[in-house]
Amino acid sequence: MQQVAQVILFDRDSRLLIYLRDNKPGIPFPNRWGFFGGHLEIGETPDQALVREVEEELGLALSTWEFFRTYVCTEGDAYPNVKYIYWSRIDQVADELTLREGQMLKSIELGERSQFQFANILGGILEDFIASGLWPRSVDNS
Repeated sequence: MQQVAQVILFDRDSRLLIYLRDNKPGIPFPNRWGFFGGHLEIGETPDQALVREVEEELGLALSTWEFFRTYVCTEGDAYPNVKYIYWSRIDQVADELTLREGQMLKSIELGERSQFQFANILGGILEDFIASGLWPRSVDNS
């Protein structure tokens, strides 16, 4: 079973950073929104894959993160996989980042999430995360 590490990533204003997947033939879930991260390479831990993927996708050296939950996906995705989901907060906003994969980078508020079609089971994972109470409060709104 494939293994995937992904991060629910927040900017310095406590907005969720997501990206629009490419619209290429053969890509699973084209034109859907996703979290940053990707497949584990041989010999990699989920933590190592997370750091590598965020560097590849955003050019960002992720220094801190928290583990959220593991999801075993046997349906609702392009293939069976295990998702290791983390969350983190960075000290930048979307305009200060450069997206290296995908079509578009966006930051959204909690209440805006229903306006986006997420890839595979990520919408459900996001709802689980919200229900956990971990969505960070902004410095101004705490």
